[in-house]
Amino acid sequence: MSELTPPAPLQALIDQVRAAASARTPLRITGGGTKAFLDEAPGRAPLSTADWRGIVAHEPTELVITARAGTPLQELEGALAEAGQCLPFEPPRFGAGATVGGMVAAGLAGPARATAGSVRDYVLGVQLVNGQADLMTFGGQVMKNVAGYDISRLMAGSRGQLGLIAEVSLKVLPVAPAEATLAFRLGQAEALEQLHRWGGQPLPLNASCWVRDDTAADRPERLYVRLRGAVAAVEAACERMLRELPGGQRLDPAQAAADWEACREQSLPFFAAPAPDHGLWRLSLPQTAPVLDLPWPQLVEWQGAQRWLWAPPSEAGRIRSAAASVQGHATLFRLPASGAPGVARFDAESAAIRTVTARLREAFDPQGIFHPQPGT
Repeated sequence: MSELTPPAPLQALIDQVRAAASARTPLRITGGGTKAFLDEAPGRAPLSTADWRGIVAHEPTELVITARAGTPLQELEGALAEAGQCLPFEPPRFGAGATVGGMVAAGLAGPARATAGSVRDYVLGVQLVNGQADLMTFGGQVMKNVAGYDISRLMAGSRGQLGLIAEVSLKVLPVAPAEATLAFRLGQAEALEQLHRWGGQPLPLNASCWVRDDTAADRPERLYVRLRGAVAAVEAACERMLRELPGGQRLDPAQAAADWEACREQSLPFFAAPAPDHGLWRLSLPQTAPVLDLPWPQLVEWQGAQRWLWAPPSEAGRIRSAAASVQGHATLFRLPASGAPGVARFDAESAAIRTVTARLREAFDPQGIFHPQPGT
């Protein structure tokens, strides 16, 4: 627990948590609100990080940046870009108001996740306000500072259920010197097979996306592959891959960059709901999983490990059964406009995971301020 008096905006947040704990009033942590659609328990009192913002430290030579939770993600990425650096996991913003705290709490990563790693892999340290209004610090600004349980990385993807992330230190990387995108007309099974083949070769493969264009008359199926790395490595890989698969093409860099950004932000045509009663499902699978026997349109990322599809929530059983058959799981990522009464957003946790989760919540938030139990 910190012995120093926190700055006024942070102290105000601590005081609000303390009052909520005393009154047993559940709180909902809010940043820019761009990922509010993931909230499973709306209607709680808001705990806003809007006034707790700013980059605390940026050491370009050490590849580390530290920022407060309410710092706009665009501001942080802008500062990194000026230094020729980036967040390699490409966190989606889903809107201009996205914040650093929301990025970590959501734990979402973009197209490069399969090769660059996840949000969790880049979290070095966090400052946290738990459900008892204690200000706690975990980790630091270098990897070797982590000893015992790595609580700082536990916050990545926690969705605010263990406490308020007040500040976070992140590892960053230099922007790759070269990038290229190749496109091939392949069916999903062929695309997955080719990605697995390339994955076993010394190629600077950074991201992939397979999608069928249902808006076109001939409904073409295409695999897009992004290469990043040293100039010589990228050029050699382009030559080799285009030679292996005749008919492929190298895309214009500006257009390709815009398309990858649209994939990251879910603004590609695929991500427009095809029907009011369809929700967007996210399937997390082993990269080697085959094409699943599901009839709905799909978009495949992460060399096959992440697959998106639009389907009614009423098909949850079929979708989850298909994912489980290849040792994966399915999440109802975006609800349809009509909602999904009676359908769980996430797969049921195993008994072991439920036990661990319960113990963590008891340690960090015993009164359920950040994760109220049903009926509270």
